[in-house]
Amino acid sequence: MTVLGETMLKIEDLHVAAEGNEILRGVDLELPCGALHAVMGPNGSGKSTLAHVLAGRCGYEVTRGRVLFDGRDLLAMEPEERARAGLFLGFQYPVAVPGVGNAYFVRTALNEARRARGLEPLDALDFLELARERAARVGLPEAMLRRPVNEGFSGGEKKRNEIFQMLVLEPRLAVLDETDSGLDVDAIGVIADGIRGMRDPGRSFIVITHYPALLEHLVPDRVHVLMRGTIVRSGDARLAARIAERGFGWLDEPVRAAAAAARQSGP
Repeated sequence: MTVLGETMLKIEDLHVAAEGNEILRGVDLELPCGALHAVMGPNGSGKSTLAHVLAGRCGYEVTRGRVLFDGRDLLAMEPEERARAGLFLGFQYPVAVPGVGNAYFVRTALNEARRARGLEPLDALDFLELARERAARVGLPEAMLRRPVNEGFSGGEKKRNEIFQMLVLEPRLAVLDETDSGLDVDAIGVIADGIRGMRDPGRSFIVITHYPALLEHLVPDRVHVLMRGTIVRSGDARLAARIAERGFGWLDEPVRAAAAAARQSGP
């Protein structure tokens, strides 16, 4: 039984490298059940790397630290195991999958998740009814369900399709990597409505962004600022408002000073 406030995800001293370059340098983050946390930071700070490592994308080497998801060692799980356990990643740059119908793709993923939970798969008619209802929530035209995944979709349609997939799959943990990037004000409001409509005590969210606009709609429980591969500040929604006013520079100055001091004290 899920209890509001219990820890769903725990990241401890996570260090990650790619192609020999260290990107994450000791990330610590604890996400309770039912919570929505935002991870903010400038470009190149490691936000997308964190999302990809959680989802199990190849090309990243975890050199230190651990991640627990519902008490299980997330890093020891294959990507498909993570998905079946209820982890969803919304991509910053959703890719097209030519030749694979959108509805077929999502129905296959949903039924795999249902089987993992001991539930019967949905037949085509039941799924279509569900898909139409969830697509309408995010303003995704029904015709998009019959087209190949993201093929010919505009940037905004791809992002709506990501949220549509999340609404259908109903994950335990949704990691949304800059889902708001490139969207206009109206589209951001639709995306926010989709996220808010899914919030419940058994579901948690990590929303990654460097724009405060989406967070004005969502009002996160906690905001973490990731810079130079580590979380340099955490706070409530007021931290996002302060970043909207002042940018990230005022947070980077102490990080630069600490890095300079470390270099001077080194061998």
